[in-house]
Amino acid sequence: MRRTGTTRRGALTATGAIAMGAVLAGCGDGAEDGGGGRKGSAHADARTASATAVKAETSLRKKAVGVSTSLLGQYENVLAAHPATSAGLTPLRDAVRAHVTALAPAGKASLEFVRTRPAGSPPEAVKALAAAERRAAASYTEALMDAPPELARLLASVAAAASAHSYLLTGLAKETKA
Repeated sequence: MRRTGTTRRGALTATGAIAMGAVLAGCGDGAEDGGGGRKGSAHADARTASATAVKAETSLRKKAVGVSTSLLGQYENVLAAHPATSAGLTPLRDAVRAHVTALAPAGKASLEFVRTRPAGSPPEAVKALAAAERRAAASYTEALMDAPPELARLLASVAAAASAHSYLLTGLAKETKA
């Protein structure tokens, strides 16, 4: 025998359909009710937030480029003062130069740095480079907290590279003859 009338399943289905219809009816964009003033305000707020985010990212990039450019200048100075270290330092210097290019805002990399004579013997100069790489890695890591996701990934990668460079330079300093 077949049951007739309203079943519990049918009642729940009908209630769900009515509720879904009410929810979907309330999901309009508000254009019909003349509430355009708030909508324009939301767009203005979004533009202001976007401009602030771009300004903050550019500032972070400029700071990171400054750190990398300074580091690149130190590599150039050590290579100029101690040509015997070029075999070990040239690949690391080239990587730092690539970091400057990658971090520069909108491809505006400036590779201007002050040439000075590094103090001490070649091992001391290489140790100083290792310390500079550690400081650079710490600076990039600190900037991660305020960076947007894409820049944060780049900064994390550059910080990891700087840490690896520091490790390699520490070993190279032990092998370098005075």
